[in-house]
Amino acid sequence: MSRANHYPTLSEIGSNRSTKGLGRILIMNSVKAGLIRQYKASFDMLRQAVERCPDDLWLEGTHPRNTWRIAYHAAYYTHLYLAQNSKSFEPWSKHRKDCVILWNNPKVEEPYAKREVLDYIDYIVNLMPNAVENLNLEAKSSGYSWYPNVPKIEHQFVNLRHIQGHVGQLSELLMARGIEIDWAG
Repeated sequence: MSRANHYPTLSEIGSNRSTKGLGRILIMNSVKAGLIRQYKASFDMLRQAVERCPDDLWLEGTHPRNTWRIAYHAAYYTHLYLAQNSKSFEPWSKHRKDCVILWNNPKVEEPYAKREVLDYIDYIVNLMPNAVENLNLEAKSSGYSWYPNVPKIEHQFVNLRHIQGHVGQLSELLMARGIEIDWAG
């Protein structure tokens, strides 16, 4: 391999004083690009699950784990955790507080229509690249009191696991009806 095509390894970057700062920037940019790709893929799969969900299944499930609420919960928390912290988060204009709760016994709410949840997914997908670019992934705190001692970069991995966990949940409900969603990413 010619020297012109040589990309330094992490250990080479870390051992060279002149490249430490540049190396850190390159690594963070690479991590952010990967996060953006994985969020896009996750939202693509969530979108498919909502689009392909039959209307009767959309309303099914034992309160508070109705299908529509699981989809909204997945979108909402992914949106929330794309903010640096809870104070900087700006909720969607159509957000209803109790609709995100999948535990205990929240107030029964009028279900969001599939079109509304799809609009919300589009809203998040549009803001997501800038949100990720603006994250300080080196922050020692997640920015959320219910995730103490979790650095911001790790919290983004938790966020991806969370959305995909609920995509899997929705996918299983669809598969029971003979409906599949496609893998994205």
